[in-house]
Amino acid sequence: MIAVTILPFFRSKAWWVRIWDFPRLQLALLGALAGVGAVVSTEGSLSPGSWLFVAVLGGAVLYQAGFVWRYSRLAPLEVESSRSGNRPRLTVAVSNVLQTNRDSDRLIRVLTEADADVMLFVETNDWWREHLDVLLATHPHTVQCALSNTYGMLLYSRLPLLDTSIDFLVQADVPSIQAQLRLDDGTTVWLNCVHPRPPAPGESDESLERDVELLLVGKRVCDASQPVVVCGDLNDVAWSRTTRLFQKTSGLVDPRKGRGMFSTFHAKFPVLRFPLDHILHSTEFRLVEMRRLPYVGSDHFPVVASLSLEPDATSEQAAPAPDAADKQEAQATIAGGKSSGSPDTPFSRSATPCPVTGLHFPP
Repeated sequence: MIAVTILPFFRSKAWWVRIWDFPRLQLALLGALAGVGAVVSTEGSLSPGSWLFVAVLGGAVLYQAGFVWRYSRLAPLEVESSRSGNRPRLTVAVSNVLQTNRDSDRLIRVLTEADADVMLFVETNDWWREHLDVLLATHPHTVQCALSNTYGMLLYSRLPLLDTSIDFLVQADVPSIQAQLRLDDGTTVWLNCVHPRPPAPGESDESLERDVELLLVGKRVCDASQPVVVCGDLNDVAWSRTTRLFQKTSGLVDPRKGRGMFSTFHAKFPVLRFPLDHILHSTEFRLVEMRRLPYVGSDHFPVVASLSLEPDATSEQAAPAPDAADKQEAQATIAGGKSSGSPDTPFSRSATPCPVTGLHFPP
């Protein structure tokens, strides 16, 4: 417990270091149980050295808990609840379908009941595209990039999509989607959908590619003059250094803070469950509702958030802001990505980004 608490202090991007950003709640609980067990089992008659050990363990527990408490109901809200029932609303759902999952009927039923305006599906290949295209009856606006490498993305919307594009920001086989959504009152919202490669055995030896992609998206939206939503499976927990730096870089807020973790992965292992699927937005929105949806046969639960566009919220909701050290760290991370092979011009639009039909790129 103490060792893996100290390990992330080293700024290494190695997966076996960064992976310990994930189970902070679990580590805090295990550490607390170990400390109590040590005291109880000896009836409090610990040696001075053992008391020192228990004290260090207690410090580690408090440190780990400090990361996750912000996602409990004890913490203040970062996004206020909606105050108006007649403002334009946008409901976004995100689902990592698990490419090998074949329970498409259950997924479609759950997402249909959620009644989201925009549905993003990741880990989608041609099989999933063929089965999810039934949604075109209600969500006719689509951007599709079906891939067999577990990084395919399918976006379906009942709202018009303008200026759509599929970008490969860091790696040639990992797409992201951006589009302008037109709300019922004519307001446009800049939607960015991401699913970077995680630091894990068999995926990537380092977190660099994931970190760079998130920070590039953050830089892209930070000065936007319109409402912004970034959503997807970030393959990172909400409280990690990278996600916190992404929030500071982008100026986006997290509706989970003060409401709960809404942990979406792993669906089959409740004791090892983390908030990997995110819906973050700019301060023009307040929250109507956020929910984790039922099991759909995947290793992820879907998540849905209903947002209310209330421009006056900007003056009342404080977005995280970077200091000089944060800006320097973000720049150094992006520069490190470029030196290791990322494109010099990250926001490139490919003429033929995905080997599927049905893609639409406005002139």
